[in-house]
Amino acid sequence: MQPDTSYANVRRIAQKEITLFFASPTAYLFLGTFAAVTLFVFFWGESFFARNIADVRPLFEWMPLLLIFLASTLTMRLWSEERRNGTLEHVLTQAIPLWHFVAGKFLGCLTLLAIALLITLPLPITVSLLANLDWGPVLAGYLATFLLGATYLSVGLFVSARSDNQIVSLISATALCTALYLLGNPLITDFVGQKMGDWLRLLGTGSRFDSITRGVIDLRDLYYYLSLIATFLILNTYTLERDRWAHGAKYNRHRRWRQLTALAAANVLVANLWLGQLPLRIDVTQGQQYSLSDATKGYLAQLQEPLVMRGYFSAKTHPLLAPLVPQLKDILREYAVLGGDKVRVEFIDPAASPEHEEEANQRFGIQPTPFQVAERYQASIVSSYFNVLVQYGDEYEVLGFRDLIELRASSESDLDVQLRNPEHDLTRAVRKVLHSYQTSGNLFATVKRPLSFTAYISAPAQLPEQLADYRATLEAVIEEIQSEAGEQLSYQFIDPERERLEDQLAEDFGFQPMATSLFSDEHFYFYMLLSGDDQHVQIPLGDLSEEQLRRNLDAGIKRFADGFTKTVALAMPETSPQYGRFSSPPFSQLESALAEELHVKREDLSDGSISGDADLLFLAAPEQLDEKAVFALDQFLMKGGTVVIATSPFQSELGGQGLGIHSHISGLEEWLAHHGLSIGKQLVMDPQNAALPVPVTRSIGGFQMQELRMLDYPYFIDVRGPGLNKQHPITADLPQLTFPWASPIELELAESSTVKSTELLRSSGSSWLSTSMDVMPRISENGESAFQPEGTQSSELLGVALSGRFTSFFKDKGSPLLNRESNDDQGQTNDSEQETETEAVFSSVIEHSPESARIVVFSSNEFLTDQAIQLASSAARSEYLASLQLAANTVDWALDETGLLNIRGRGHFNRTLPPMDTSTQQLVEYLNYGLAALALLAVAFIQRARRLSRERVYQTMILQ
Repeated sequence: MQPDTSYANVRRIAQKEITLFFASPTAYLFLGTFAAVTLFVFFWGESFFARNIADVRPLFEWMPLLLIFLASTLTMRLWSEERRNGTLEHVLTQAIPLWHFVAGKFLGCLTLLAIALLITLPLPITVSLLANLDWGPVLAGYLATFLLGATYLSVGLFVSARSDNQIVSLISATALCTALYLLGNPLITDFVGQKMGDWLRLLGTGSRFDSITRGVIDLRDLYYYLSLIATFLILNTYTLERDRWAHGAKYNRHRRWRQLTALAAANVLVANLWLGQLPLRIDVTQGQQYSLSDATKGYLAQLQEPLVMRGYFSAKTHPLLAPLVPQLKDILREYAVLGGDKVRVEFIDPAASPEHEEEANQRFGIQPTPFQVAERYQASIVSSYFNVLVQYGDEYEVLGFRDLIELRASSESDLDVQLRNPEHDLTRAVRKVLHSYQTSGNLFATVKRPLSFTAYISAPAQLPEQLADYRATLEAVIEEIQSEAGEQLSYQFIDPERERLEDQLAEDFGFQPMATSLFSDEHFYFYMLLSGDDQHVQIPLGDLSEEQLRRNLDAGIKRFADGFTKTVALAMPETSPQYGRFSSPPFSQLESALAEELHVKREDLSDGSISGDADLLFLAAPEQLDEKAVFALDQFLMKGGTVVIATSPFQSELGGQGLGIHSHISGLEEWLAHHGLSIGKQLVMDPQNAALPVPVTRSIGGFQMQELRMLDYPYFIDVRGPGLNKQHPITADLPQLTFPWASPIELELAESSTVKSTELLRSSGSSWLSTSMDVMPRISENGESAFQPEGTQSSELLGVALSGRFTSFFKDKGSPLLNRESNDDQGQTNDSEQETETEAVFSSVIEHSPESARIVVFSSNEFLTDQAIQLASSAARSEYLASLQLAANTVDWALDETGLLNIRGRGHFNRTLPPMDTSTQQLVEYLNYGLAALALLAVAFIQRARRLSRERVYQTMILQ
């Protein structure tokens, strides 16, 4: 039969089925149920607004299960009714090939499925109007849904052809589709080994579906669905063809049909398992989130020796981590493909290889993590591995699951775990070992200052037996290292109790006596400190082995080494004032984030100078800087350096007395004004803001219950969209930023200025300024924010970058370091003996900078503090990293280290919804309900118009 005739037959049969669907309530029930369940799951089941992520993953979250029941319901009558009513004999006796009828019915069902998906299309359109939606995963999700639905429809048609009972067809199709879905589901894979689990995931419709909906269209997944569809359609045709055969007859044609059917079934298993080993995928996410960037290619191109990337994954791990293992393996394989013979990727289950497990434990310090998992009959604790080793020569970096995953808690029992930013994490490790290897050899050859090793250890008689032996090992190892280092390393062992240093150690370093148990009366000291200038690195005890000790000492010495790793001088308050004198620094997370990729050293500006090895100066919430400190940063800028400043005229206070704010004097006001910058003594308030989590105590049945309530808080500015400069590398890939308690920046540069300015951050056009010091959250009677706009509403500048040739603030003023008046204390005499003992001071003023000098100012003291990050994380219910990413981007841009800059902002939970009040959220929800209803009415109207058109055609034919 001619192809055009085949197509015409299939189309006529499909049109007939569609007409029959809409002639009865079947089509409208299918479309209405599909839309209602989808919208309910999206807004209620998955709590779209409470989830606060600008994506439509909830739309597809329950789609595999929903499609099982809807597809089975839709197809249960298509062949069963034909068989029961006796019309199947008419079909079997037609001259038209049976596959035309099968394809026609299948196409009719597909049309109904496509209409159902179109009805849900207003949902992602609405989300895209609200926030920056990545359409790649959306389109991939619709493709996955269409393919999955087509697979279930083909299964339903096959089952329906084998029975004349619709209920039997419904139950059988549901059971078979559910079995296909469960093959790759954790309910099954958790009970088998990792390898078998990987094979099952290749055969499961649900696991394939999840792979596509994350935004990666894998040709293997497409083939999987298409092959399943073809197989069940062939089985459907074969079932009908068998009804044509005479009972008991055996012909060659029958044998060929059986062979074709068997080959099709075998193709699904063999071809899919074979293709499962080949990387054939297309990344459709915005920014190619799952594909390796040019930055990674650049680092891999620098390799001179083989780079080993080894994944340690246990066969049995936590159910939330298990689906991430194949994703991580795929990414590691891409490194192998891109690196060629310079990159070797290996995957090891340490439990199955004792030699590799011993090497991982002893050589690389990789230890299993205990996870609580639920087995079939009981819950148990399983120690499993989820680590990646990146090794280059003798240098290595280990990434654990905490370094690789991103977690978001919708509730105490509902956790969403994803790979955080795998390429960034892996490429950062590659860069780190690459740079370390390039500076390897004699470790002290790259250390430009003398180091001292101080062991604060109690007398041997006070130590436990293991630590007493470890002390002897330590003495031997440090003596050996000192012989290699020569004068660059000195060491000493001090008994703190004998020297009466307990209070000093507690105040300077926070060291407290150790004990062998909580209730032990025996206390001792065993602390190791490596010092250079004013920087101190504590050496951890480790596993008390000599090999681990050497690794820890080498790692500590590398913190003082210079080479390819740039140095950031970080000036910040030593302690957080609201938490007491001996608390941890308020910017510890900032320090840790920068230290992951750079050499960070704390800087004290009071001596009027900045360390000579500093490549960048970062001032976090500077306070009361004197003239010498200002001179230090001024001259650092004049030497062509970059100064990054986070400052504001206000400082927040959060403690037992509530939330307050007070004036803050940085000491930089005149210096900034000299360079055309001034920060207003007002606070910016913005209706586009992030929520403030506030603990609320409620009395229920006589019990006091405390819960966190998210309050609209205009002081927490939500910078997004036009507020982020998408043309500048610092903010180009940043989706959103919470900027708390900020002040407006006023920029006044002369027309003849040699300095260029670039705006980085702005509040929304509806923001306003306030001089009130009352920043406590306000709630009206109806539970909404009581803050109302005051005065003029306009966008305010919150972040700016200046670059070019700057003029020194101290030009024509002289160096303050030469001013001896400050050294003349009361009652102090200036006799000749004192002048002899006083060291000579040499200083001068560099009057202007080279073009490479830069100033970056952010007008908030708080946005990088641990407290602000913790509040933002509580509101987002996941680890909030945007502010730290902004700081890291700024440092990378200033140091021209742009390799990781473009991939740092990737992440599953970074795209958040803009602030919306309850009425707006309800409007969006009800609007989508209304649009779905209108879409159903439109389908009914179009179908009615088609029916009337056909009736007119029939009437015309009759009259003729």
